Amino acid sequence: MSIRPVKRLVRSKPTLEGAGVHLRRAFGFGNTSDFDPFLLLDDFRNDVPEDYLAGFPWHPHRGIETITYVLAGTVEHADSMGNRGAISAGDIQWMTAGSGIIHQEMPKGDATGRMHGFQLWANLPAANKMTAPRYQEVKAAEIPEIKDDDGTEVRVVCGTFWGKTGPVEGIATDPIYIDVSVPPGRRKTLPVETTRQAFAYVFSGGGKFCNASGPLAVPTESVGWLDTTPPTEADNRSLVLFDRGDELEVQAGEDGIRFLLVSGKPLQEPVAWYGPIVMNTQDELRHAFEDLERGTFLKAKQGS
Repeated sequence: MSIRPVKRLVRSKPTLEGAGVHLRRAFGFGNTSDFDPFLLLDDFRNDVPEDYLAGFPWHPHRGIETITYVLAGTVEHADSMGNRGAISAGDIQWMTAGSGIIHQEMPKGDATGRMHGFQLWANLPAANKMTAPRYQEVKAAEIPEIKDDDGTEVRVVCGTFWGKTGPVEGIATDPIYIDVSVPPGRRKTLPVETTRQAFAYVFSGGGKFCNASGPLAVPTESVGWLDTTPPTEADNRSLVLFDRGDELEVQAGEDGIRFLLVSGKPLQEPVAWYGPIVMNTQDELRHAFEDLERGTFLKAKQGS
C-alpha cells in the first residue's frame, strides 16, 4: 500500500457568482487538468442573507454534470424539463446537463439565516456531451452513513466506499464522493484507487495529511526508514490535491476534521470551456452559443 503524497494545498477564494452570491471557489476555470474529470468546486457558505438571496436565476448548461450537496438552509430549483422542488440539509441534487438545460437555483437560509452547501461540476466524456438531460433529487435519509469503530463517520454521496453505495448513480465519470468526519486526535487511513485523481476539501476543524516517503526519507538503525517529509496542515476552506497512491492518511487536530473526499478517473480529453458550457472543441463551444442566440439550445422537449 502506498500513501498518496500531497501535490498541492489550495485556499478557496472569495468569488461572486449568479446574481450576486458571495461564495468560496476551491477550484474552477482556467487549467483544471490536475482535477480531471472535475471542473469546479464551490463552497456556498454564508450567514448573511443579503449575500446569497439573489441566487442563481435562469441560466444554461451543456456538456457537464453538477452535484449539489446541501448542509444548511434550502435551495429551491426549477428547470426547462419541468422539474421543480427544493433540497434541504443533507439532500443532494444531481443534474446531467447533457445536450442542454436551462435552470435556476435560489438559496434560502435556515431559521438563523445560515446557508451552506457545495456544488461540484463533473465533466462529460465527448461521447456523452449531447446526451439527453437528466435530473435526480436525493433526500438525506437515502444517503448511507457509516460509523467506524474509532468514531470516524462517512456519508456516501455517490460511488461505493467501505461496502456502501451512494444513491446518486449513472454519472458518466463514476466519481466517489464522500463526506468524512474524523474525531479529535485520531489518525485515519482511507483507500483511494490508484487510477483516480483525488482531492479533499476541508470545511470544519483541521488536521494533517501525511505525505508519502520521498527523496527526504533517510535510513535509521532503529526503525528502518524514517520519513522526514513534513505532513501538510489543512484547515477550514483548504483543498488538498493528492498525487498518485492507493490510500491517504489524515491526522485530525484537536477539534477533529470534516472534509469532502472526491475521486474520479481522468477523461484526458481536450476542454473548450466558457461560463456554464463545457465542450471539447472551440467549434462545439461556438455552436452552443449560437444555439442560445437562435433559441435552439434545448434539444430535449421541455416538460418531458
